[in-house]
Amino acid sequence: MATTDPVHWLDEPEEHDYPAAADYLELLADPHTVTNLVRRLRAAPIVHKKAKDILRAAQLSLLPPDNPHVRADLAKILTGKALSPILLVQGDLTTGTPIQIADGYHRVCACYHADENIPIPTKLAALRDPAPSPDDDPADPESAQPDPGKQKKRKK
Repeated sequence: MATTDPVHWLDEPEEHDYPAAADYLELLADPHTVTNLVRRLRAAPIVHKKAKDILRAAQLSLLPPDNPHVRADLAKILTGKALSPILLVQGDLTTGTPIQIADGYHRVCACYHADENIPIPTKLAALRDPAPSPDDDPADPESAQPDPGKQKKRKK
């Protein structure tokens, strides 16, 4: 039975994608931040995003189909070989920080050439630990508020 999605995906990123993501992120952040980001990427659930939205959020140009790496990924798509999900570090709309494609830029471009609306499996990690929302209820165990018992006591 034929599928409507011309791209096949692995269930999880390949192990070598994480060191590749770290190599790229080391150009942008200190080693401690990179270690934390890679840990968050490994723990992140798979979420699906469209190629056109990823490229827009990353503020990156679409690579042409004759780019050697894009061409190789297009060949995998045409032959039905599964691609590895994309690793993303979330941008920040309030500061104008674009999303970072930590690993998978060529795969995103290849998918765009196949169909810009294809849902691409990604792992999306926040750059920093999310701040608690003012709406968080400290009495709610599902709340993002820190545990008051674990906070440091202030000196008076």
